[in-house]
Amino acid sequence: MRLVLTGSRDSDQEELDRLTLQLRERLLELDVDDVALDRSGIVPDGAKPVDAVAVGALAVTALPFALRAALDLVRTWIENRPVRTVSITLGEDTLELEAVTTGDQQRLIDAFLAAHAHAHAPEPDSRTPEPGSAAGQGD
Repeated sequence: MRLVLTGSRDSDQEELDRLTLQLRERLLELDVDDVALDRSGIVPDGAKPVDAVAVGALAVTALPFALRAALDLVRTWIENRPVRTVSITLGEDTLELEAVTTGDQQRLIDAFLAAHAHAHAPEPDSRTPEPGSAAGQGD
């Protein structure tokens, strides 16, 4: 999962960097594998590249069961911070959390996670016939 913070209109690069590190520390308190500064080289609009680290960007490595906790933490974390949005990318999909009501944010998170639930569900083993199927039965 990739998180990108966008500061408020009066935020500067230093403040955005400080906020990114604060969010990283909070995320590390969860049951996630890792939270690293994103070195993808992709830089948010208005930011300047610094050693190929995208300012305001984090790469979160977590098992699927930890995603909800991470997203809930981000949702509550931005409420009292000078952050305009947090873009959350998982696979090909991106969710942008912004200064909207908590209920609206929660509905967005629920829909986002529901869309990705099938991607993390175990796929049936194609070698094992379904119960009651003709596969594996004598002809």
